[in-house]
Amino acid sequence: MVDISKLVQGKELNESDQKLLTYIISNMDTVLQKGVRQIAKENYTSPATVIRLSKKLGYTGFIDLYYHLLPLVNAETVPAGKTEDEFFQLDYALVLQHNSIEDMDKFIEKALNLEGKFIFIYAAGFSAIAAEYLYKKLLLLGKQVILATTLDSIGVLENNLKNIGAFVAISKSGETQSVIEKVLRVKDEGIFTVAFTKETPNRLGDCSDLNFKVTDQHKLDDRNLLPNTFFPFTLLLMEYLLSRYLKKINEVDEPTEAEKA
Repeated sequence: MVDISKLVQGKELNESDQKLLTYIISNMDTVLQKGVRQIAKENYTSPATVIRLSKKLGYTGFIDLYYHLLPLVNAETVPAGKTEDEFFQLDYALVLQHNSIEDMDKFIEKALNLEGKFIFIYAAGFSAIAAEYLYKKLLLLGKQVILATTLDSIGVLENNLKNIGAFVAISKSGETQSVIEKVLRVKDEGIFTVAFTKETPNRLGDCSDLNFKVTDQHKLDDRNLLPNTFFPFTLLLMEYLLSRYLKKINEVDEPTEAEKA
């Protein structure tokens, strides 16, 4: 399912550019072999237009564009050997493979250990579900937390800037413009920023101080119509972070062998 809305967000692409990009994405298995000239011919345009499209998207040329699009189009990122029936098997390796222990401990230090400051959580669309989950978990831990989405007034953020110690953004694509704008705004105030996004490069992750990456099986499915473990795995990652935090402050002890029995 090809949805290029997030790919072209913030880029100055006309309708012809968008049609050309859609063609390239829909034919990723053959466009490299066809080359720029054949692609241009089949789209009734010039090779220069294909090159200009690549540069408008921030790449050096068509080859660079192709290899950056490839992981987005290869939707099935479930490890080899998994059957369809095992699609939703909770493999913790998928949750942790893109994130280091150092980053997790940095999140604990810079966000969860805040004193006298708020943690501000922001998300849009489906990501707001994960944001509300984290919000309620942090409230239960006695943290000072503010939750906002695109439905809330900008004043919720602007009127609390001086009280915010950490800003947590959640976006599957990492390309939602409203979320990126909020992160850039709080960074101007020197606020520590954290992003939960898909595992491949994205603008939100690039502009955040800390980027937690979660495997997204369908990176071009911005309407979330296809089965995807991104959101449940994001919740699992959050639980893992909270588990590490609780162990560090000695509120949760490992069960003894006798208790396990």
